Amino acid sequence: MKIVILDGYTLNPGDLSWEELEKLGDLTVYDRTPVESVYERIKNADVVFTNKTPLSAEVISKCSDLKYIGVLATGYNIVDVKAARERNIPVSNIPVYGTAAVAQMAIALLLEVCHHAGAHSDSVHKGDWASNADWCYWNYPLIELAGKTMGIIGYGRIGQSTARIAEALGMNIISYDGDSESALDELLAKSDVICLHCPLFPSTEGIINKNTIAKMRDGVIIINNSRGQLIVEQDLADALNSGKVYAAGLDVVSSEPIKADNPLLKAKNCIITPHISWAPKESRLRLMGFAIENLETFLKGEPTNIIN
Repeated sequence: MKIVILDGYTLNPGDLSWEELEKLGDLTVYDRTPVESVYERIKNADVVFTNKTPLSAEVISKCSDLKYIGVLATGYNIVDVKAARERNIPVSNIPVYGTAAVAQMAIALLLEVCHHAGAHSDSVHKGDWASNADWCYWNYPLIELAGKTMGIIGYGRIGQSTARIAEALGMNIISYDGDSESALDELLAKSDVICLHCPLFPSTEGIINKNTIAKMRDGVIIINNSRGQLIVEQDLADALNSGKVYAAGLDVVSSEPIKADNPLLKAKNCIITPHISWAPKESRLRLMGFAIENLETFLKGEPTNIIN
């Protein structure tokens, strides 16, 4: 059985092992695959794994030996699942592997907004503390979270995990899980911090926009490490620049890698990290384990986590 991984570097830049997957077949791992090279690399493959490299209907239709597609992530929009279904090719994903890591990153972004630990460390290393007339200083307002309200949009596993950490910090929690427009309006009006943990659906695309921002408290903090398309980025940039939104902590943007003209790059008080919430080694190790398990159950005729 020929197994091809189209873009293995993100999952395993060298600190994990492909050994268990090698036991299941003849494995070829590419660090990255340009779109134009996808067919050539998988044309004789029985099994293909992909993280973010697209598998189009055209490519799927031409791969006569292809029997199984594994997505090395939770989101699977990079695979034409309809075309795979028409060929009776199961597509699996990894629905649960990074809950703790993603929740931890949401709080890390929030704490960075509140304390700017990185910027203050840089300032100290530049000599600002050594030359300061006072025994301490701060270059940004410092924010205490105890007693403040966090509104969580999307109250699944990750939203609930984030809530538990926020509660440990003394925060009050409001959640919204698609209940009603009035429930969302209440969350927007009462939250000091809004965290996005919802999937990307037509109903949630652009859920943070100029209209919903207008319903928020002045000086609200917005955290998003779910999906970039949940935010209308120009609207958020405008709100940051006007001060309506005090700050944003983002690990995702609408188009990744981020484009040079993304308005959030020049917005005030906007912290952006390169989609790393899922990436702690512990999380990636679980992801690899589940990917192998998905293939093993398929080979036994009892496939799991099939999305098509």
